[in-house]
Amino acid sequence: MAKKITGKEKGKTGKAAVKPAKKAGKTDAEWQSLADELRGLIPQLDSEGLAFLVEQANVHLYNMQVEELNKTAAAADTASARAASAAKAAGIKRGRGTPKAESDNLRIDGTESGSSYYLHYRNDSAMFSRDEMIHLVKIVNAPGTDLEIRERLYNWLDRERRDIFALIPIADKFDARLKALAALLKKSFKIRGG
Repeated sequence: MAKKITGKEKGKTGKAAVKPAKKAGKTDAEWQSLADELRGLIPQLDSEGLAFLVEQANVHLYNMQVEELNKTAAAADTASARAASAAKAAGIKRGRGTPKAESDNLRIDGTESGSSYYLHYRNDSAMFSRDEMIHLVKIVNAPGTDLEIRERLYNWLDRERRDIFALIPIADKFDARLKALAALLKKSFKIRGG
């Protein structure tokens, strides 16, 4: 969606003030030159051409966000590996509960604003909205046996977020990865109030 530009955002020429985003190795002069060239081409394009450019820009912005998330995940994985090595060197052992191999591969990180969360599995991740995460936490903290809870969790993922099965290859409600996910959700979040 195009953002409506207000009078305050317009420069002296009446055109929208354009501020460069984080540039990948481009100097301000290079960026300004390319932006000027694009502005000069816009009057010559028809609606179809503009729609194509907008679509391509959105794809590029999405790819930039994914690249940034991958860098963050790689840095977090490196930090996690260092912490695991340090713990192993110190002779710290894991407690019982979730299967070690699967729980080591899973983690949840929230954004600073708390509006979304990232579920990381190995070298990939999926984003959950705050409401989705609240729903998952309610599922894993609801009364029931361990198997009933896992079945509800599996059913919700199957119904609402099938993309998670591409991220984490969960076969069914008996899968150790699903058990590890349920345990991680319980451990990471607490339900407030009664």
